[in-house]
Amino acid sequence: MDYGKVAFVGGGNMARALVGGMLAAGYEARHILISEPLAAHRESLANELPGTTIREHNEEVVREAECVVLAVKPQILSDVCKPLAAVVQRTKPLVISIAAGVRSSDIDSWLGGGLSVVRVMPNQAALLRLGISGMFANARTTKEQRRAANNIVSTTGPVITVPTEEDIDTVTAVSGTGPAYFYLLVDMLVKVAEDMGLDHDSALALVLETARGAGEMAEQSGETMDSLIARVRSPGGTTAAAFDYLDGTNFRDIFSAAVTAARDRAVELADKAHEASHQD
Repeated sequence: MDYGKVAFVGGGNMARALVGGMLAAGYEARHILISEPLAAHRESLANELPGTTIREHNEEVVREAECVVLAVKPQILSDVCKPLAAVVQRTKPLVISIAAGVRSSDIDSWLGGGLSVVRVMPNQAALLRLGISGMFANARTTKEQRRAANNIVSTTGPVITVPTEEDIDTVTAVSGTGPAYFYLLVDMLVKVAEDMGLDHDSALALVLETARGAGEMAEQSGETMDSLIARVRSPGGTTAAAFDYLDGTNFRDIFSAAVTAARDRAVELADKAHEASHQD
């Protein structure tokens, strides 16, 4: 599955997840390069990802690569990209960004322009190779490059390709932020169970296994969510009592508004990154 040499700019958790996934999928370690400024982190990366090339400076890995994965915090992405523009303009690599809230056009501009840029929104479960990612590729990205990006990212879980960059903001709100929604629901159910008398370990086990089973049912049954709910919600039963209460509130509207707020924040962050880049 190799696509030449792949350089990771930044050695944080998501970079480690992707590199680990690539190695597990058969990508040659000698074709993976990682830049990381902190010596202790470089040592940890070398131990965790043997055979890969670890360097201190970004340019040292970028100049050798056919593909560059930008795996740094969005707040510093502009400062990271601009010093790399000269070398990137010589090598013209495929650029993959996993930084949330930074548009491909700004990344392309910071790197000197004329590049194939792919934006990816992974989520936290990528650390366990159980994630899902949204991916958008700009117009310069070839079919081969799209396939290469998909091969790299899919080592941590399925990839959903979206037709417009605006869709990445929705992916951010739904699956990027999504794990936190489920953690909140788990936490609420556990606390309610404890208030009703169950011990913490029993409550947590009940909630987590219920969540796991519900996810499998939703994926494997092929039924709609309304149909699955109806199978649990017997008339006059306990589930009906819970849902009658929820239906009497604006629970669905509140949750919809929360996800919309996450999407709007992603747009706002992209706007701010764009404005800041034009003030330099």
